[in-house]
Amino acid sequence: MSDLLELAGKTVIVTGASSGIGESTARLLHAAGANPVLAARRADRLAALSEELGGALAVPTDVTDPPQVRALVAATLDRHQRIDGLVNNAGASIQGAVADIDIAEYRRILDLNVASLVGVTQAVLPAMRAQGSGRIVNVSSGTTRRVATGVGAYAATKSAVNMLSAVLREELALEGIAVSLLLPSVTATEFGDGIFKLGVPPRPGMVVHRPEYVAGVVLRLLQTGEDTFDIPHGPEQPDVARVPS
Repeated sequence: MSDLLELAGKTVIVTGASSGIGESTARLLHAAGANPVLAARRADRLAALSEELGGALAVPTDVTDPPQVRALVAATLDRHQRIDGLVNNAGASIQGAVADIDIAEYRRILDLNVASLVGVTQAVLPAMRAQGSGRIVNVSSGTTRRVATGVGAYAATKSAVNMLSAVLREELALEGIAVSLLLPSVTATEFGDGIFKLGVPPRPGMVVHRPEYVAGVVLRLLQTGEDTFDIPHGPEQPDVARVPS
């Protein structure tokens, strides 16, 4: 495990910050005294969240567009002069049998869920390397731990995130940059058109988690630099976001 990172005063870019896990992560970072940088496509939502979080830097960003990603990094450095963390949370789902998936749509999802994660990571690395430190948390999915019939095409994109995270962790370790992988269970967000609702089990034994619960684990990983955290299915556990002593 890496040395514990004190979040107060640290600057952390959060992609997909306009709702769900990303929004909750930004709120928790602000509460911890960090400087969350809000990145997402929905400018109106980012503006409202920024106002709630004391004027946090909000940069409307389509992470699949390299010039916009470069502008996000430049704006962050202009405001805060450093980048201590990145939460690669932006993503989208695609549902249906693999045999029936629309290939054009699937290419769009691959670009968002996989290629853009690499692109945003590459964009922050010069700043982190100059500092000699950094924390990156990649948000994957618990669907990668099973044969995900019905969402297999989506799960495949997140399986790529799992591999990329493991490789990046090895590649960047000697530069003081810790890459962590988070695998949430089912979470009540706008994901998949809001298919998961609090209090409505998707199948027996499953409990839908609050995005704030998952965001707590994101902050844990930013602090600890642990390699992987697989959030258990079932009821939320009070200690899941606790930083190990």
